[in-house]
Amino acid sequence: MATGQRNVYELTQERLSFIFSEFDHVYVSFSGGKDSGVLLNLCIDFIRRNKPGYRLGVFHLDYEAQYSMTTEYVDRVLSENADILEIYRVCVPFKVPTCASMYQNYWRPWEEEKKTLWVRSMPRKALTVKNFPFFTQQMWDYEFQFRFALWLHKQKKAKKTCCLVGIRTQESLNRWRTIHGEKFVNSYNDLKWTKKLYEDVYNAYPIHDWKTSDIWIANGRFGWSYNRLYDLYNKAGISIERQRVASPFLSTAQETLKLFRAIDPDTWGRMVNRVNGVHFCSIYGRTNAVGWQSIKLPEGHTWQSYMRFLLSTLPEKMRKNYQNRLAVSIDFWKNRGGCLSDETIRKLQEANIPITVGESSNYKTRKKPVRMDYLDDINIPEFREIPTYKRICICILKNDHSCKYMGFTQNKRERELKQKMMEKYKHILL
Repeated sequence: MATGQRNVYELTQERLSFIFSEFDHVYVSFSGGKDSGVLLNLCIDFIRRNKPGYRLGVFHLDYEAQYSMTTEYVDRVLSENADILEIYRVCVPFKVPTCASMYQNYWRPWEEEKKTLWVRSMPRKALTVKNFPFFTQQMWDYEFQFRFALWLHKQKKAKKTCCLVGIRTQESLNRWRTIHGEKFVNSYNDLKWTKKLYEDVYNAYPIHDWKTSDIWIANGRFGWSYNRLYDLYNKAGISIERQRVASPFLSTAQETLKLFRAIDPDTWGRMVNRVNGVHFCSIYGRTNAVGWQSIKLPEGHTWQSYMRFLLSTLPEKMRKNYQNRLAVSIDFWKNRGGCLSDETIRKLQEANIPITVGESSNYKTRKKPVRMDYLDDINIPEFREIPTYKRICICILKNDHSCKYMGFTQNKRERELKQKMMEKYKHILL
C-alpha cells in the first residue's frame, strides 16, 4: 500500500481531513461495489473518530436489475450506520446504456409502465421522479448524477458541497484521464483529485491512487463489510482485477452474464424479461456468436456479404445507424485518409494494397495520412487501424451501436446534443 514514504491509506486520511474541513456538506456516491464500499467505510470510520455528530450523505443510484447480494450489501451497510448517515436511495427511470440487445441501446429501470416486469420491488423510502423536478425522460444516468449534485447542494443550503467518488486510475484509461487528463482550472485549490461540477460544488476522488490489492488489504485489516458477491467471483476463478458489480447489460459484462444466471437464478429469471438479448448473451457471450475475438467467417460469405446479412437482421433504426457510420468511414478513408505509421504503411505496400500516402495531416501526429478503399479483411497486427468490413461485422456482433471499435467518436447529432448541454450549464462550468 506504499506510495513514497506514506501509504495510500495515510494519504487518504489526509485528503478526508482536508475535505471535511473545507466543505460544510459532504456526501459519498455508493454503488455497492468494492471501491465505493471502501470509500464509504473510510468516511464512516473517519467521522466516528473525528467528527461526532456529523451526518454523512450517501447517494445510491439503484438500477433495479442487479445481484441480490449487492442489494443485501447496500441494505446492510446503510442500516448498520443509520445513526450517522443521510441516505438518498434513488429509483428513477433514466436511460441506461445496454449492449445486450441489437434492438435497443438503452433501457430504463423502475419504469412505472413496466412495473409488472420489475426485477424486484422498489426499496422503502426510495426517492422517485416526484422528488426531482429537474428530471426529464431524455436524461441518461450520468446526467442525473450531475444534476443531483446541484439539487442536493441547494436542498442543504450548503456553502460548499463535495461528492466523494470511489474511482481508481488503475481501473481504466478513462478514469486515469479523470484525474490526470485535464489542467487544474476546474479543480479545487489546484488539487488534481478534485473536479468542479458547479459553483461551490465539486467531485473528489480520495482513493484514486489505490490498487485493487489495497482495497482487499484494507477490507481485511480493518474488518470492513463488503459485497459477498466477490467471494463467489473468487470461487468462480475470476481474477480480482476483473471482478465488477456494474450494470449487467454493459459490454464489459457480456462474458459474465452466465455467472449471473448461476449465482442469482431468481433475479436472473426476472432479468430475462427485462432487457432484450440478455438470455442470448448469457449463452453465447463467450462463443463465436458474440465472442468477436475468435469470430469466423461463415462458409460461402465474404466479410462484406456477411455484413449485409447481419444488417438485414436488424430493425430499421439500428440498421440505418450502422449504414450511416459506414458511409462516413468509407468517405473518410477514400478522400481524407487515416493516419498510419511508416511500419503499417510498409506492410500494406508489401501486401499490394492500393494506397495513396500523403506527406502530412492536420492532426498532431508524425504518422502519415493514407487514403484507401475499404478492404474485406487483412491479417496484420494493426488490424484495428485499417478499414475493413470485418470490423463492421464485429461492431454489429458486439452491439457496439456507437462503433467505438471502428474508432468512431461522437457524431454530429451527438456533438450538437453535448454542445446544447454545455451551453445550458456554461454559467456554472467556468
